[in-house]
Formats: sequence, C-alpha cells, structure tokens
Amino acid sequence: MAEQHTAPGPVREIPVGDLGRRLALRRTQLGLTREETAARAGMATGYLRHLEEHPEAAPSAGTLLRLAGVLQTTVTELTGGNAERPPGPGRAVRGARLHRLDAEECWALLGTHGVGRIAVPTPDGPSIVPVNYSVVDGCVAFRTEPHATPARAAGRRVAFEVDRIDEAFSRGWSVLVRGTGRTVTGPDEVRRLAERAYGEPWAGGRRPLWLRIDVTGISGRRITA
Repeated sequence: MAEQHTAPGPVREIPVGDLGRRLALRRTQLGLTREETAARAGMATGYLRHLEEHPEAAPSAGTLLRLAGVLQTTVTELTGGNAERPPGPGRAVRGARLHRLDAEECWALLGTHGVGRIAVPTPDGPSIVPVNYSVVDGCVAFRTEPHATPARAAGRRVAFEVDRIDEAFSRGWSVLVRGTGRTVTGPDEVRRLAERAYGEPWAGGRRPLWLRIDVTGISGRRITA
C-alpha cells in the first residue's frame, strides 16, 4: 500500500534535517531512480520526493527502516547519526578480502572527485590535510591559500589519498597517488582548471592558488565480502 504524506507516528528523536540529501545521494550511488526506490520501499513516488525535498519531513520509523533496507544502509547513516564519527568502529564483515586495484580502476575511482588527503613535508614533519580536488588532464588539481599547508606541495614529492567507506557493510576502497606538486601560474592553464574543476573548496574564501600533482605512481585496494 502506498504511503501518504501524512504518515502517522513521526520519529522526533531522530535528526532528519538532512535526510533528503542523504536519501538522494545514496540512491544515486546505487544507480536507482526515485521511482525505483519508492516502488521497492512500498511508498508513493510523491512521498519519496517529499522526503528528499523538504528538510522538515519526519517519516515514521517503519519508513526509515524500509528505505535503509532498499538503499543497503542503516537508519543511523541515513539520518546522519554517524556524521561526526570516523568510519571503522563497526564489526568487520565475515569473509572479507583485500583486492589490489589496477591503474585503470584507480583512475576511475579517483575521477569521481570529492575530498582527498594530501601529505606534505613541513618544518615540524609530515602533515596530512584534506582538500577538495578534481582530476584534470591526468593530474590531481586543487585550490588553496598561498600560505596554507597544502601550498607546501609546490616543488616537492607528495602523496595524495582518497577513499570511500561503507560503514554499514564494512567495505570500501582507497587510492594512493604519488607525484610532484607544482604551482599553476600560466593564465591558460589556470583558466582551464577553473573551467573543468569539480565544485568549490568547502573551506570557503578566495583560495586563489592552484596546484597540481603530476602523478608518477598510482595504486589502490578494495575491501569486499
């Protein structure tokens, strides 16, 4: 039976303010349309649209459980309960295997863009910091401030790592890039990076300095059941 917008018994104790964003992101990751997701969860497509587009929506516990099952995750993940926790405290899945990824797989995963971590040398020793990055013309590119830690990558050998962790199923992957950092100063190259980069730095501000990592090596691993 299709569920209506006036579903009884809202779960007030669960933080659902960003539920819609998490629902849309998760079904997109699984390649599911809104119609497919709603049908599998036994609800009207219009109600799922309501959940995704209205931050104040407060679905019932049963609705959240069905959606979590369809989207192969947990209610805690959907409602943001793990947002401030580092991944990994969950129990390891039985029969897990670690597989090495070939270069093509690594580049495909790296090219999904997002947030990665760059390791750079500093006077106090190696430092690892997150940056929003893009893959452009076969290199890793990012923006930063001239005196920020990531700017120390210029002219140095660095490492860059990106990963995705599925806490609900104890699986994930990681890709490690090694290369040399280089400041991008040519107007044409700066313009090309600005045009083709994916998104803006989360940290905000001008961050006018473009850097790229000219990749000399790439490797990766995936944990599967």
